[in-house]
Amino acid sequence: MPLTLSVLSGTYAVCQLPADAAPPAWAYAGEFWSVTRVPGELSVVCAAEGVPAGVRAERGWAALRLHGPFEFTLTGILAGVLNPLRDAGVGIFALSTFDTDYVLVAQPRLTEAVTALRAAGHTVTD
Repeated sequence: MPLTLSVLSGTYAVCQLPADAAPPAWAYAGEFWSVTRVPGELSVVCAAEGVPAGVRAERGWAALRLHGPFEFTLTGILAGVLNPLRDAGVGIFALSTFDTDYVLVAQPRLTEAVTALRAAGHTVTD
């Protein structure tokens, strides 16, 4: 199924904090962020420029938003995006919300990711 995705502006970071850490104020800056607590860690995805030095982080991610909403009964939505990226050798970090999914790719691989997604029949807008 052809999907529409858009590239979010900015560069993002994926951060790991101790499991018992309070969510930091810098995590909530910008239009796109996610804070997830699980046993063993507090994971933060946020604007890279707001992450303080010394925080364990992988910086330099670009974010793509799948245009939803998607019903929970639909299957293969995320796979339809991830498989072309896998085939192109582009690593990802995925996040899901109630309505849709987001896929982060390394900023230097964004053009390659967009090319692979378009070749798979998807529409990608800036």
